[in-house]
Amino acid sequence: MQLFLEAIKQYPEYLREFFGYGGYERAPEGFLSWQHLLFISYFLAAMVFFGIYFGLRNRHADDVAKNKVLVATAIVINAFELFRIVALCIRNNNPLDWLYNLPLFLCSIQFITIPLAAFSKGRVREAALDFVFIFGILAAVMGNIGAGQNYGTYPVLSLDNVFSAITHSISGFASLYIAVSGLASMKKKNMWISFTIITVVSAIAYAVNLILPYNYMFLMRDDGTPYSIVYNLVNGNRVLYPLIVLLLFFAYIFVFYLIYYLIGKRRSKKAEA
Repeated sequence: MQLFLEAIKQYPEYLREFFGYGGYERAPEGFLSWQHLLFISYFLAAMVFFGIYFGLRNRHADDVAKNKVLVATAIVINAFELFRIVALCIRNNNPLDWLYNLPLFLCSIQFITIPLAAFSKGRVREAALDFVFIFGILAAVMGNIGAGQNYGTYPVLSLDNVFSAITHSISGFASLYIAVSGLASMKKKNMWISFTIITVVSAIAYAVNLILPYNYMFLMRDDGTPYSIVYNLVNGNRVLYPLIVLLLFFAYIFVFYLIYYLIGKRRSKKAEA
């Protein structure tokens, strides 16, 4: 790894600066700066366009054709994430840096659930599709607009922010594609699976946070994210804060289902009229 770090010094300055080898010389433009907002607007616009475009194109296609997009999405999102982790391990000269990049954030659960939606069958696939549909768009919005911990620490055009924007936007794309193409089942009997996934991941994340220590799922502190509202409300209480965060996940799932069915009923009434 040391040899690689020496070799990277031969690369152009702009390339070293993008990957952050030796530390970033540029000061962060700042969270919610115009650079941050302009940067993510491109990704969010592309996410919406391609999610709707491919969704409409495959809306009346068979399940095999619809699934090809999910297969490609699963491969691409994990390829970007794997590249990012390897780059960070090399940059930080620490082969164990992957321990701080486990899929234990709300956004990074999609690295598991999108492949499950693409490659599994039956009820597991149904539940995975619904989970991506429910949380993919939230991951895209929160991970791009609400990522105060990233855009307040690193320059906008950097490995940390560019790859974060890519993977979060891919999650949002998958969510929109599933919705528009008609892949979401949103069966009430599968709602408990989404609750279970969130609960299990949160429990594992909390345990890992205590061991490393770290802040997976933002269960230990807000780190400049919108969770700061809850964190400040309970003065950072180590019990109440993570419990409320988990309850917010439950509430989000429930409200998402509620809105989905209310919209469905309204459409049915219009069709009958």
